[in-house]
Amino acid sequence: MHSRRIVFVIFDGFQSLDLAGPHEVFQRAGGYDCTVVAPEPGPVPAESGLPVHAGHGVAGLRPTGVDTLVVAGGTGVYAARRDPRLTGWIAAAARGARRVASVCTGAFLLAEAGLLDGRRVTTHWARAGRLAREYPAVTVQPDPIFIRDGHLWSSAGVTAGMDLALALVEEDQGQKAALEVARHLVLFLRRPGNQSQFSVGLWSMQPSSDPVRRAVAAVHADPGARHDIAGLAAHAGLSPRHLQRRFTAELGIPPAAYVERVRVEAAQRALENGVDPVDVIARRYGFGTAETLRRSFQRRLGVTPSDYRDRFRSTSGEHL
Repeated sequence: MHSRRIVFVIFDGFQSLDLAGPHEVFQRAGGYDCTVVAPEPGPVPAESGLPVHAGHGVAGLRPTGVDTLVVAGGTGVYAARRDPRLTGWIAAAARGARRVASVCTGAFLLAEAGLLDGRRVTTHWARAGRLAREYPAVTVQPDPIFIRDGHLWSSAGVTAGMDLALALVEEDQGQKAALEVARHLVLFLRRPGNQSQFSVGLWSMQPSSDPVRRAVAAVHADPGARHDIAGLAAHAGLSPRHLQRRFTAELGIPPAAYVERVRVEAAQRALENGVDPVDVIARRYGFGTAETLRRSFQRRLGVTPSDYRDRFRSTSGEHL
């Protein structure tokens, strides 16, 4: 069987897992010839200090015959993108590649090479704002784990690169092959690209006072309850105006936005793990109608509830 050529791009200060994770996925799947290129051949220090050997420098590797180009991220990307040899090589390789992918802040190198204008991409949530500011022609979506826009794929940070690589293997070899790789690497093949990098409980600030904790606990205990500002204020034992001010100061987002995020997460879990119709899920989790749920999903995840369910099912198959 003809091997597909995967070329990984690294640089001084790259994130080692951005390379090692996807590399292991492709090697485990078989049918791929993996090559590592850097500005110069030889040992390349990762941002953690781990040296990784690049078999080729950009001057010694022709940018042709590449099936899939994968560009790693890392703190060194901001210096690396100022190297015209590297960005020029990436642009040349991308012209003939079937697919181009970035992991984490590797998106900055693709953007500098002129490959992301007019495209939808994601990157590590902590760097999404900077990518959007510095490359305004790029549509940056900080929420998804990975995004596909035509032949261009981009992923969030670190382990999300493995999710992306599994999706690429599934595209090439089918769901069964991707599932076998996931089993061997003890991964869960349960994260479609439009799942969020964020979780309300993990990423929002935690309440620092008992009144706000009581309001938050009420939302999580029953996401589908009314939870307007008057109801939350009653749980907190504060006036609505006082709760609005305290809640926003302590958690970083206003109560209504927090409630919506909790409800969206609850609806995501229901879509992933159950068979209830969308309108039933919408009523259960406080959206009222399927149309309201659809608008919330489009705004927060960039996908409809039905598409979210379909995409989840396309990569879940069977449980590990």
